[in-house]
Amino acid sequence: MLADATPICFVATADAARARAFYVDVLGLELVEDSPFALVFDAAGTMLRVQKVEAVTPHPYTSLGWKVANMTFAVEALVERGVTFERFPGMTQDALGVWSTPSGAKVAWFKDPDGNLLSLTSDG
Repeated sequence: MLADATPICFVATADAARARAFYVDVLGLELVEDSPFALVFDAAGTMLRVQKVEAVTPHPYTSLGWKVANMTFAVEALVERGVTFERFPGMTQDALGVWSTPSGAKVAWFKDPDGNLLSLTSDG
């Protein structure tokens, strides 16, 4: 039934001004709408709704991610904009914080200002 429907992504923020600055100025997303209920961004044609809430309880797993063509370039560009990449015990991550999966894909994780865990993934 939903195979042809367009998905919408959701994360939450308790500080809309800080989230807006992060998603626009750091990640480079286009702000489409700032309503009383959510910040709405265009994420390469997919709607990302950053819901405005009283408090955020971040998940201990990835909430939102992007597939990138060049992992090194993407990580270095975000680091230049102040992003810190996460490191996880028991995972072998390179100097940039990138983990290589058994299939050869590469993954790196970072958090938004509310602590939502975000990721970058590349095919290798």
